[in-house]
Amino acid sequence: MNQRSLSLSSALLIAAFSSGPEAQTTDTFDVVTGAGEEVTDNSATRPAVPSRTRPGLLTIPSDIFSALPDKNATRTAFFGDLHVHTTYSLDAFNVGTMATPYDAYRYAFGDTIKHPAGFDMRLRVPLDFYAVTDHAMYLGMLYEAADPSTELNRIMNSDYLEDFNAPENLLPGRFGVLGRFVGDFRRMIGDGTLSQDLAHDVISDAWKDTVAAAEQYNKPGEFTTFVAYEYTAFSSDRGNLHRNVIFRDADKLPAVPFSSIHSRNPEDLWDWMDGLRDEGIESLAIPHNSNGSNGQMFKLVDWAGNPLDDDYSSQRIRNEPLIEITQIKGTSETHPLLSDNDEWAGFEIMPFRVGSVLPSEPSGSYAREALLNGLSFEDQGMANPFDFGFVGASDTHTAAIGDDESDFYGKLGLTDATPQQTGAVPLSAEVGARRLIDSPDSTKEFDAGVYVNDADITFGASGITGVWAEDNTRESIYNAFRRKETFATTGTRIKVRFFGGYDFTDETLTAPDMLETAYSNGVSMGSDLLPSGDRAPRFIVWATQDALSAPLQRLQVVKGWTVAGEPHEQVFDVACSDGLAVDPLSHRCGDNGAQVNLGDCSISGDAGAAELKTVWTDPDFDPSVRAFYYVRVLENPTCRWSTWDAIREGYEPRPDLPATIQERAFTSPIWYRPGAG
Repeated sequence: MNQRSLSLSSALLIAAFSSGPEAQTTDTFDVVTGAGEEVTDNSATRPAVPSRTRPGLLTIPSDIFSALPDKNATRTAFFGDLHVHTTYSLDAFNVGTMATPYDAYRYAFGDTIKHPAGFDMRLRVPLDFYAVTDHAMYLGMLYEAADPSTELNRIMNSDYLEDFNAPENLLPGRFGVLGRFVGDFRRMIGDGTLSQDLAHDVISDAWKDTVAAAEQYNKPGEFTTFVAYEYTAFSSDRGNLHRNVIFRDADKLPAVPFSSIHSRNPEDLWDWMDGLRDEGIESLAIPHNSNGSNGQMFKLVDWAGNPLDDDYSSQRIRNEPLIEITQIKGTSETHPLLSDNDEWAGFEIMPFRVGSVLPSEPSGSYAREALLNGLSFEDQGMANPFDFGFVGASDTHTAAIGDDESDFYGKLGLTDATPQQTGAVPLSAEVGARRLIDSPDSTKEFDAGVYVNDADITFGASGITGVWAEDNTRESIYNAFRRKETFATTGTRIKVRFFGGYDFTDETLTAPDMLETAYSNGVSMGSDLLPSGDRAPRFIVWATQDALSAPLQRLQVVKGWTVAGEPHEQVFDVACSDGLAVDPLSHRCGDNGAQVNLGDCSISGDAGAAELKTVWTDPDFDPSVRAFYYVRVLENPTCRWSTWDAIREGYEPRPDLPATIQERAFTSPIWYRPGAG
């Protein structure tokens, strides 16, 4: 097999999903009917979409997204993935994926599907909800062009794509195809060889099929699907600005999704979403891979470079109440350079701009810093643009999530299907010697041999979204998204509760009506906690382990606050396993002695907890200081996916990679806001 670097493939994806400075001619379509006219868009000229300063759009009535009456009032944890690519995504098809949206939903429901390399993929435990989020840009185009019976294939002379994903073709010749197709497409649209009407029809047909698949597999009370897609934009310095757009319902939808062909400016996406909302079409967007944005995702100026104002902030948080904090391409909670007193800040850091091996600037790229900056806006009497909750996802490009360290499918189909391709084990002597000459910058040599050293070695087997909802339906789960009663995990099914109030006691934890009390006398994750005089809030923190993963080691509360606009943060251990106590000075649990055998990845059977639960009070609480609090749950250490792969192949774990990780969960924050009572 030809061992080519992932960076080559990724560079082509950047070219496909980035708009150059030149103007592009495209169609804009009425949000409902699909009728439209030709416009010229260079991302400085906005399409005909509603102004974000239009009156009446600054708030969404809270009762729309409140808890459903007379239903499971204490709510149930449901797990799912809101970031999944199938054969309709240009890059997924290019890496061999033939799985359709229908296959993706079958997989999430518990069926077995095939990886592009031919092996079986199956979840250990089915998911509760799933959303196929294929790239809106060129949606279905490569798939259609590869079919010799289609008009697109005939016009584009794309016979080079026929049988492109047949098993015998695998990698040879694959990496130049994406660039060739995109170049041909743009040229033919520009000179009129390929009509915009045909391009629209191809995208529309793929979109309709995506909707049909979601409708077919949506089973209220049993399994929930969401109609969704990915808006794929980059900044001028190749910073990642991608978002997944999730629709609440499927009875009324746009004719085609808004893509970065329409505009690379996310503010135009929000305008489009506001316009849809006026038409009765409710949606939200979830930014992802802020870690690879080179500081662009959470920058403190708008697209035009102006300081953020209240109109911007209100529109952003109206349309983006959540962010994806963890996925295969790294975890975006925080970074060691931003949180130097947090010993766990370096977890699964993907340090590159998405689709490249260019370094990504940490500041402006991580969630915790953005939350702190949001408080600084509030200190100035301004609206907070970063008032978001957390979800996790996979960003798989094979239709199947790879959230199990011991059975990680990878992300990019045929390009990372083997341990040699990912860099977990050395290449053969012949291939390694050639790669040292051909690709020295993406190759690394150790005693065991020559390894691929591309961005994908920093990938993680992550992640997943948890929600607390009344039942497994679109209405209930979407309402949980809007309430931000969500949590993210790095793949395991940890369940975590987080409530803030003023009257919780240790006795509350053991009361049979604990949850009823927590909801009636406090607020849950994602909410604002109003002041109660000078009283310090008391927080219920409760987590249970995934029975198929490692026991829990500790519960932590991450606090962020501002004083005179200056940000501060601290991590508090609040509950320890194995009878250990939190040190009152360091705020840390003692070592519980959990071990991992790096010979076979077995773990300690006598360390850790199945459940941790506590009521915690901030020892440094100041009633005059605004703050946020979120929970981080840590499991005992387990083998990282790269270690599992190395052991299976008979090698020692690669020495420059962490041999073990601690799977974790992150709740959406609770915000304490003085003066709000």
